[in-house]
Order: sequence, then C-alpha cells, then structure tokens
Amino acid sequence: MELDFSQFNDLEVDNIGEWPVLPKIVLTIFIGIMVIVLGYVGLISDKMDTLKSVQAKEISLREEYRSKYHVAANLELFQEQMKQAETLFANQLKSLPESHETPGLLDDITFVGTTSGLNFTKLNWQPEITKKIYIELPIDIEVQGTYHEFGNFVSKIAGLPRIVTLHDFDINFIKNTAGDLTLKLQAKTYRYREVDE
Repeated sequence: MELDFSQFNDLEVDNIGEWPVLPKIVLTIFIGIMVIVLGYVGLISDKMDTLKSVQAKEISLREEYRSKYHVAANLELFQEQMKQAETLFANQLKSLPESHETPGLLDDITFVGTTSGLNFTKLNWQPEITKKIYIELPIDIEVQGTYHEFGNFVSKIAGLPRIVTLHDFDINFIKNTAGDLTLKLQAKTYRYREVDE
C-alpha cells in the first residue's frame, strides 16, 4: 500500500472533521505525544526531583537511625565508659596543683634536686600562661652537677605526685671542673582554670 501524501495538501484547521483519515491519525498521534511530553514536564518531572531528594533524605535518616540504634543498643557500655572517663578526669584534676599548693611544688623540686646531688643556681616562677581550660605555671631552673645526677633528677621529677613537664633543656660543660655540667631547663605545672577565671 502506497501512502498518498497529497492528502496533507490544502488542509484547513477550521475544518478538521472533514480531513482525510491519514492526516487525522497523524494529528492525533502528534497531539498525544504533545500531551505526554507536557504532562511529564508539567506534572512528573517535579515529582521526580522530589522523589530523588526524598530518597537521599531516606539514606541519611537510615544512617542516623543506625548510629542511634548502635548507641541505644550499647547504652550501658557507653554509660560505664562515661563513668570511667569522669573518674579518670577527676584523678587527673587531683594531679594538678591548686593555687595554694604551687609554692610547695618549688620545695618538692628543690628536695628532688638536692637529693639527686645537684646544686641549684636558679629556681624562679615565671608569669602564668592562661590557656582555654588550664593555666600553665612555668618555672625556670638552672642546676649544676654530673650527667647521671641530671638523669636521676629528671626521673624523680617524673615520679612527683603532681603533673610536672620538663622543656627546653640546655646542657653545658663548666670550665675547670672535673666533668661538672650546667643544666638549664623549664619545668611546667598546670592548674585547672575555674569558670570565674
């Protein structure tokens, strides 16, 4: 069967009812395609974007649910760990000297140094350094002695009941002595910063 395209000549839009069958079919298919395309663009494409965003939200909510479920399932374990952390923190706070205990720390350092065989030439507090949650209390120390006495001194400082850290070591030979050295260093202790400070 051969298509007769001459049927598409001289068609009038005002008189669609009298068009031949083939132009009516083509027009119906064209209108159907236009309705489908416009319906998709107007109604479905917005819904597709909404669906994608809801699916992405579903994934994040599932992950949030999993993490909260994990916490809920292990709540007793987390509570026990929290108690242990609080106990550890309280013990660490006890290792920090309070403001009325800091002068005694100089006595402890002097005692540790002299029992180690060192001679103190300098032992001075430096200005406090305020940090976010603690206050740093530096002490400049200069001592004379032998290398082994220095090691014994550092070991005993580490054994003090209060937290003391040692920084900026500088060791020099003393001229005209039998192996004596000068050790300059900075010791730092820390104090918990109260809210009103």
